Amino acid sequence: MTLHEAMEKVLVDAGRPLKSSELAEQIKTLDLYRKRDGSPLQQDQVRARARKYPHLFAQAAGAIALASWRDWEQVVPAEPSPLSDAPVPRPAAGTDQSPIKSPGLAAALLEPSAFRSAGTIDLEVPVRPGLYAIRVRDRDALPEPFKGHSELRGHDLLYIGVAGQSLNRRLLGQELRAQGHGTLFRSLGALLGYRPRAGSLVDKGNTKNYQFAPDDSQAIIEWINANLLVNWVEFSGAYRVEETALIKTHLPLLNLQGNPAAIPELSALRAECVRIANVPTG
Repeated sequence: MTLHEAMEKVLVDAGRPLKSSELAEQIKTLDLYRKRDGSPLQQDQVRARARKYPHLFAQAAGAIALASWRDWEQVVPAEPSPLSDAPVPRPAAGTDQSPIKSPGLAAALLEPSAFRSAGTIDLEVPVRPGLYAIRVRDRDALPEPFKGHSELRGHDLLYIGVAGQSLNRRLLGQELRAQGHGTLFRSLGALLGYRPRAGSLVDKGNTKNYQFAPDDSQAIIEWINANLLVNWVEFSGAYRVEETALIKTHLPLLNLQGNPAAIPELSALRAECVRIANVPTG
């Protein structure tokens, strides 16, 4: 477990902001992280790691919190009195200052019973604009560290996206069937260990939209069909506003843009794929 993963776990379990000294002490007590040189973990190192990952942590009033907690500065108390049995206020994890604009739309999109297997929807996805959400059937299907991140967040939601013109084209074709440049498809391929062909983007106009070899793409599609659950709602209003609010509120595991809890390991994997695809061969 990395230091920032250990910090996330301790904060999630505590349910409240902690002073850097408390955070360091809890990590040592639970033996969640050990420095390579064997020296004791110091609170300065905890503070430095929080500064390095501002999308995961926030600091104020001498305390560290998860960046996803709302109004957490209001619940950084002085040390509680040992004579008091009053519960410590708990910030609302997974919420953001940008509320969902249409609660009914969000409820319909994320209704658990509405999700269907990704392998059964090819004839059902409409040629209409809308929002879509994707979950993993079983967290054990995710490789580490993504399984661990999912467990820390307490949900199986992987991705929320928008189709400005056609759910059939964007969700089904690009994201699930590799017909074009699906953001989620590229992320899934990278975290599952697949890489694009070396030099495949050399001399191309877009140097970031890497693709996988046909056999690898088919393997990714088979993994998708076996492990992912999908739901969508048709919607033609201010879909970008809704998408942004949903991502900030629910913190899907594989959304990067606009996600205050974007996973740095995913960004690193995607950057590696881009590098490989842009390295000249021969």
